[in-house]
Amino acid sequence: MSRTLFGAAAFALAGAVTLGGPLAVGASSAAAEELNALVWCDHTDPALIRPFEEKHGVRVNLKEYEGTGTALALVEQSQPGDWDVFVIDGVDVPRVAEAGLLAELPADELPLDQVFEPVQMRDVTFRDGKMYAIMEKFGYNVVGYDKSKVDPADMRDLSVLWGDKYADRIAVYDYYIPLMNLVALKLGMEPSDISAETLPQIREALFELKDRAAMVGEVVSSTTALATGEADILLGGGEWAVAVMQADNPNLDWVLPDQGGVLWSQSIAIFESSERKELALEFVKYIMSPEGQARLATSDCFWGMPANREAGALLTDAQKAALRWDEQEAFLAKSHRYFIPDAELDAEMLDVWTEFLQR
Repeated sequence: MSRTLFGAAAFALAGAVTLGGPLAVGASSAAAEELNALVWCDHTDPALIRPFEEKHGVRVNLKEYEGTGTALALVEQSQPGDWDVFVIDGVDVPRVAEAGLLAELPADELPLDQVFEPVQMRDVTFRDGKMYAIMEKFGYNVVGYDKSKVDPADMRDLSVLWGDKYADRIAVYDYYIPLMNLVALKLGMEPSDISAETLPQIREALFELKDRAAMVGEVVSSTTALATGEADILLGGGEWAVAVMQADNPNLDWVLPDQGGVLWSQSIAIFESSERKELALEFVKYIMSPEGQARLATSDCFWGMPANREAGALLTDAQKAALRWDEQEAFLAKSHRYFIPDAELDAEMLDVWTEFLQR
């Protein structure tokens, strides 16, 4: 869940996006029966893509990327029309739409009214009354854990992780935005309260956490630490980190603490330059259908909540339990979107995080 732009500074570094460069590596040369999509890894599961290909008699060419800035660089290096569909971090939609890269979506043809209301995020997906993206999947940066080794009741209280009970048994996910957001919640703030004035408090709490942590790592290393027993708790983890491993290790679980959690979301859109907008729209409709949503939610790369609540009818009881389906109303009510700082504060937060990592 680290595919955002990492704040305004990173977006500026991505450069002004133009569509006149050389063909990007991995982009297909646009046959009518093909569709080209820039996606996250959960869209590369054949179980998700093949039903659409077979129904429409087309081939979907997928290019997986990490970081919206990387995707924009690929677009900049491509010819107009090379790319059709864009899976993008929810928080980045406004900036990309403002850059003129996204086509208007027909809101009346998409199941927006079936999307969980807090995840509709009309303030993000709409601009000047026009719809440019729709949220397709969401989840939480919260607390993952091995329930055979910790007290699950403790995992609902963030402050417990700053005590001595679980010292040297905690893995920390190496992504400063949600982790600082969680620290703010632990301190009784909201993520949006993070500022130059409150950053010293965040820093102090981070250093206290580092003294109790077994390791700090990115997605693979932090989830591996939890799976192998190197750590019993993953701060910043959630359904995306443990659900795909629960079949092999049913002791792995996750929860949103009483203080609240941090909501991640991903959306799907169509490029304005696409020459296959009708087929692209059919793909978006498929992804947002209950069938597509159920497959996306349980992709072999990572799991997450389907934005379309109608997908619940197609998920098994075990899948819904892994996603904590029955607790979503309470989780959404207590969750906060990523706080994305301006360029100046972003740089200050990164300095603190670098100091945290080096401590």
